[in-house]
Amino acid sequence: MLQDIPTPILREASPCVLETERLTLRRPTLADVKAIAYLANDRRIAENTRRLPHPYSRDHAVEFVRALGGGRATVFLIENNHSPLGMVGIDWREPDAPELGYWLGVEHWGQGFGTEAARAVIDFHFEEFDAEHLISGARVANPSSRNILEKCGFQWSGVELHRFEALGSSTPVDCFRLSRSVWSSLKNWGTSTRRER
Repeated sequence: MLQDIPTPILREASPCVLETERLTLRRPTLADVKAIAYLANDRRIAENTRRLPHPYSRDHAVEFVRALGGGRATVFLIENNHSPLGMVGIDWREPDAPELGYWLGVEHWGQGFGTEAARAVIDFHFEEFDAEHLISGARVANPSSRNILEKCGFQWSGVELHRFEALGSSTPVDCFRLSRSVWSSLKNWGTSTRRER
């Protein structure tokens, strides 16, 4: 999902830390490799995330973190009380179609962390970049992820087949779109703050 992400060709964004009521979102470093590999190495996560391989090793995590070293990547490690929970970010492979992606370690499902982290990154996206929309998707068999997107204002735009690395095949995905105007009207959903680094 968030592997090998090119940096956006839009307005320059400063590396930063995003903070919400319960979470801190920051750029992952090599010091986080062990935690990322531990959290991501679960088939239930890989089967719902297009680009995560399974099993997910420390080497995969090292490669992922090193690929983010280029400067403006909008990928964040999600933390609660300095404990890593998962990842969230924007995939810029298609500059005209930036895509929100996220995953949480299984033990952190069902506690609202996904929605809270997604909202912070959505705010960052629309405040820092000139894009007029954001897309995302959820496996048809993953209603929890669909719920996160709907709580963030995404509107369903259809179903497509997408290949999932861990499955080794394609599967139906509900596609969603969030426009800048809808985001702007929903912006009162809470507060997230940003500290420049």
